[in-house]
Amino acid sequence: MAETCYRHPDRETRVACSNCDRPICPECMTPSPVGMRCPECSRQTTKVKVGPAAFGDSETTRGTFVLIGINVVAFLIEVLSGGGGLGASQANPVVVDFGLIALPVADGELYRLITSGFLHYGFIHIAFNMYALFIVGRLLEPAIGTLRFVALYFASLLAGSFGALLLSPNSLTAGASGAIFGIFAAAFVIARGRRLEGIAAQLGILLLINIALTFGIPGISIGGHLFGAAGGALCALAIVAGERGMLGRHHLTVELAAIGAIGVAAVLGAVAVA
Repeated sequence: MAETCYRHPDRETRVACSNCDRPICPECMTPSPVGMRCPECSRQTTKVKVGPAAFGDSETTRGTFVLIGINVVAFLIEVLSGGGGLGASQANPVVVDFGLIALPVADGELYRLITSGFLHYGFIHIAFNMYALFIVGRLLEPAIGTLRFVALYFASLLAGSFGALLLSPNSLTAGASGAIFGIFAAAFVIARGRRLEGIAAQLGILLLINIALTFGIPGISIGGHLFGAAGGALCALAIVAGERGMLGRHHLTVELAAIGAIGVAAVLGAVAVA
């Protein structure tokens, strides 16, 4: 049974204030960067933030730095293993053993769906990807929290692996680009959902430029980038639905379950096409 608005008891609603959790009807809703607020909470005095700072608390970025650290450690292992770790080479034994390619996945080496996302073809490859992760991670993670951010990252990574196997099953694929495209797309969707149109416009332009580069530069995993972006966008839709009160009071649990389901679907899809 739906609750009734605390200010209008005759009006049923499924939306609650994101600050005090009281049920509110459309007339009482005030959009804010962190969801719908009731009239009282919307009038509370808070520090005004503009630009990217309005997206979240910029101090909550430990997930971003941990992911960067894992990528860097994996790259150092590639370098120490020899076989062209500092260059763009597919001969590196770590990439051969842990990169993404259809036949080993079909034989049960499902770990490649994840490990491939932490390997890179040379210093330039990892430098570009980690710079992008640093920029967009420091924007998105504070906006949605570390738990949702990391879950979204891995769901996007798995979606990218599915896309790479679907479109180029016999190519040895490596790189964090699928996951990074996912968090770019998610940041765009969440910014739109929170009505931060200026930030959304900037993210949309960057996303379109990178998609154009995906098709224009040889050797880039088109499936990995496109499916990673699609996975991140789907995860973000679940987060936006939760912030708008569409998933009930326990929306965080439902959002994480939806993100997990997207990751599982990507794994099943990858196994099927492998």
